Amino acid sequence: MFLNWRFLQPKARGVHLYNTKSKKKEILKPLKAPLVSIYSCGPTVYGPVHVGNLRSYVFADTLHRTLTVAGYKPKHVINITDVGHLTDDADFGDDKVEKEAAKQKRSAKEITEEYTQAFMDDLDALNIVRGRYQFPKATDHITEQIEIIEALEEKGHTYKTKDGVYFDTDTFPTYGELGGVNLAQLQEGARVDVGEKKNAADFALWKLSGGAKRLQEWDSPWGIGFPGWHLECSAMAISHLGEQIDIHTGGEDHIYTHHNNEIAQSESATGKTFASIWMHNAFLNFGGEKISKSLGNTTLLKELDHPMALRYLFLEAHYRTPQSFTKESLAGAERALGRLHLFADSLKDVKETYVANEYLNKFKEAIFDDLNTPKALALMWEMVRDADVSKGAKKKTLSRMDRVLGLEIFGHRLKIKIPHEVQALAEKREEYREKKDFKKADELRDLIKEKGFVVKDSDEGFIVEKLN
Repeated sequence: MFLNWRFLQPKARGVHLYNTKSKKKEILKPLKAPLVSIYSCGPTVYGPVHVGNLRSYVFADTLHRTLTVAGYKPKHVINITDVGHLTDDADFGDDKVEKEAAKQKRSAKEITEEYTQAFMDDLDALNIVRGRYQFPKATDHITEQIEIIEALEEKGHTYKTKDGVYFDTDTFPTYGELGGVNLAQLQEGARVDVGEKKNAADFALWKLSGGAKRLQEWDSPWGIGFPGWHLECSAMAISHLGEQIDIHTGGEDHIYTHHNNEIAQSESATGKTFASIWMHNAFLNFGGEKISKSLGNTTLLKELDHPMALRYLFLEAHYRTPQSFTKESLAGAERALGRLHLFADSLKDVKETYVANEYLNKFKEAIFDDLNTPKALALMWEMVRDADVSKGAKKKTLSRMDRVLGLEIFGHRLKIKIPHEVQALAEKREEYREKKDFKKADELRDLIKEKGFVVKDSDEGFIVEKLN
């Protein structure tokens, strides 16, 4: 009797996830199983997101898919920050949206709408199904943010300066525990001008406009201004998921400041544990440096010839492992995904039979063990190459595995950006190969190479790639 692809229910099989807060893997125990509430820090929409940013969303989507096939029902929020994120995390500098709007001489709304849509287009290109998520905007939750500040003020966690309302970290003794740094160490290590702040770690809840007319500002009990970046996430998480959530995700750069601030303000306001499990993906690196706009080494998804190959590349490394984004690593992912699609095409007319249980069970063990996608991919390829597994079983098992991998193995295809002329030459070459006229086929192969492309053959057909 073959095992159906219905993952065992949560009570029978546990999903283990690494918790940044406890520094160990923990079995997921949702507050209201089978529902799992998840909040993932979304983009600040003052410009396009780059490939380094996108690692966070493929990671979050892999988590979502894994929990779904494990029998859970994720309720997943990815926020849109369209106000309040300053150019300096220490609460100094300009609002990133306002700064970009002034630079382009456009309205803040025009800027945020354009780059929100660009972000959504990137999610589509990476097969992150938007209908599975909620995407609340910070500007739609101003009232909720003001209510949290009022609750904090009533409980003695705030103080006011000439430029805004701040959270007093002295009132939250466990501040900084997410990154393993206590408050005293943070204060002693401060080497910056804190202005009117009592402590270097204190952070803004509400920034005052200060007489200067802003594109985005609101009235509040403390004066006209705008909310702090950290406050927005707490308000949106609580509004859409409740005062306690199961999982909070984000990039590792959010740990020490943004996420510790979220914990401090949320738990001080509600008196409850904000998130049970904190999960963070490692940086995507380029030339030994993390990819970031400030370093000027960014690449956009739309600049890639094979956008879905980026998803495959991310799956090749564990989400907590730093990963290199290079011309070579991306080309390797492109080739691997191309081979996978060729194999899938060869099964087009094959009827699905049964699930290869031995491989499927090991695959489940890998993904339920803190999303071990490198091992899961290795098992997938081992199954593909196993001559003892029938084609019908391979087709059915691949379909089930792809529910987690999200590579659209039997659907979406890489759209290779090659000139029409090159594509025509490749197809003509294939005709000569079928006629066994290898001399003419080789001549066309050389001509294609002169134009900067290469044709690779297999029993299932050919693929065209750019030369490295």
